[in-house]
Amino acid sequence: MMEMTATPSYHTNTTGVSGGNDTFYDEYGDLRRSLNIMSAVIYCLAFVLGVLGNGVVIWVTGFKMKKTVNTVWFLNLAVADFLFTAFLPLSVTYIALGFHWPFGNFMCKLNNTVRFVNMFTSVYILVVISMDRYMSVVWPVWAQNHRNVRKASYVSLGVWVLALFLSTPYFIFRDTGPSFDDEKIINCYLNFASSDEDTPAVNQLILLRFKAMTISRFLLGFVVPFSVIVSCYAVIMHRLRRNRALASHSSRPFKIIAAIIVTFFLCWAPFYIMDIIELAHFSTNFSNPVLDHVITIGVPLATGLAFVNSCLNPLLYVFMGQDFKDTFRKSILNVFETAFQEEGSPSHTDSKSVETSQTLDKSVHNTEV
Repeated sequence: MMEMTATPSYHTNTTGVSGGNDTFYDEYGDLRRSLNIMSAVIYCLAFVLGVLGNGVVIWVTGFKMKKTVNTVWFLNLAVADFLFTAFLPLSVTYIALGFHWPFGNFMCKLNNTVRFVNMFTSVYILVVISMDRYMSVVWPVWAQNHRNVRKASYVSLGVWVLALFLSTPYFIFRDTGPSFDDEKIINCYLNFASSDEDTPAVNQLILLRFKAMTISRFLLGFVVPFSVIVSCYAVIMHRLRRNRALASHSSRPFKIIAAIIVTFFLCWAPFYIMDIIELAHFSTNFSNPVLDHVITIGVPLATGLAFVNSCLNPLLYVFMGQDFKDTFRKSILNVFETAFQEEGSPSHTDSKSVETSQTLDKSVHNTEV
């Protein structure tokens, strides 16, 4: 998400909150400070909940559960969210220091790139999950014969490669430089300028790059993925409603499907709406006080909501699965049994591992939509 100053160079902070040194928002100083504090708190909560929640998902799906196609999807989703939330302390520090970036140019580029890698990876993993469930319902025989862990791993690798490719421009254009107001303050910003010259040609190139990145992010990060997800689940719900026997056996998928669509839309739609508003606003040469106010308030709120999505994914896509809950509960129980076991006393781990494996074989089958 971008916040831009009213300067021809389009010097942007792109932290998701209004920059502490942006002259463009001086008339909203008190409001900006309050929103910056709110954003820092949200980022801290997202860091704690995201690292813990996604860490547990990685531990359980990667080391405790039987490998299935679904666990491959959930594991990759959790890894993307974990990497993103693990970098959030850098953004919190940036805000706390008055938007001074002390970590150097490379970390500025890396931090921003990880953010968009997470965004694209998460979105397209959700697309893959939707298409996988679509094929399992519409073409169950084909899916049973062709779905396997190896192919799912290859598809996941392809998603990561695609996400890295789509995120490359954010690594290239991210830069560090002194603030306009204080040269001692080093901002981490998107630098679309090809030179330091302030000429009409340079400004036109900057605006063109800004438009290209905003529109491509909107289309490839939201419109196309969301259209595929909605289309897949619309067909799935239609098929399940026609097949009453299957629908009565699969009441949980209906709730999960609704949660997936609603949460995805609520978390990401405001982010991209603000993207489009900013694009329209900064593409003009005049100031609009109403849009100024909307952007000042909307940018941090929309960005924080999008970041919270990385905490909700474990709840929506994994914790609602009975197989995950059973495995997590038994794994934690085994950890404590081992920790507090008297020396020389018999262990129950071996006997329970057989029971866990049997439970997983049965429950994993039931969670395949």
